[in-house]
Amino acid sequence: MLYRPFENRLNIELGKHHLYRAQWSILYYLSNYGSATLVELSNYLSVEKPTVTRTITRLEELEYVEHVPGKDRREKRMQLTELGRKIYEDVRVTVDQYEQDILKGISKEEQLEAIRIMEEIRNNILRKEIEK
Repeated sequence: MLYRPFENRLNIELGKHHLYRAQWSILYYLSNYGSATLVELSNYLSVEKPTVTRTITRLEELEYVEHVPGKDRREKRMQLTELGRKIYEDVRVTVDQYEQDILKGISKEEQLEAIRIMEEIRNNILRKEIEK
């Protein structure tokens, strides 16, 4: 009930910057955690590597991300470009405003409790995946 409306509205907000959620998620990760391999990004996003590869290819075409040499030549590490960092900062303003709008009337304590509950649900889901 919550996911679809959230996702649809987020994509509308990101569309103002000609981005989609998957692209934003990668920009977010690289901005906050530094360079990453495609495998690290696919694990973070919980999607298959080919999905990340397609999204990274598009972000490279936009010149938001670039390949950087890794320890292993087979490893493809990505990082934000200068333009990518600027775009991230611009989009961050839009996303922050969106988050403020959807969290109106919900106290910080309630927000933290909701995050805790969602993390617990996620952990339970992941535990079930491992048990399979």
